[in-house]
Amino acid sequence: MRYLFLLYGPDEALPGPETPEGQTMIGEWRTATEAMAKAGVLIDCGPLQPPAAATTVRVRDGETLLTDGPAAEIKEQFGGYTLIECAGLDEALRWAATVPTAFNGSVEVRPVVQIPDRGVPG
Repeated sequence: MRYLFLLYGPDEALPGPETPEGQTMIGEWRTATEAMAKAGVLIDCGPLQPPAAATTVRVRDGETLLTDGPAAEIKEQFGGYTLIECAGLDEALRWAATVPTAFNGSVEVRPVVQIPDRGVPG
């Protein structure tokens, strides 16, 4: 089963990668993702640009409406994702607890709906 980790952290700027704090953060992430890759559960992961870089799209009555910024105002910012495939929720939760965001923010774990391939060309 696939699980998506939605990574939420404090609403503050991240340290630059050239700073000691940034290097520590990168090292922590590398440790977590390398462990997932070695275990064969990691499919993909990545950080996101800050919320100010987002554009929200809504279509209402046939009209496309664009809004600068994220869809919702929240105290934590959605900062990245991790997609894994493992045996079940208990295993996914154990992996989520290893993600650095769990220590200063939160990791929302959601099962991905598996849609059977019906031979539709992609």
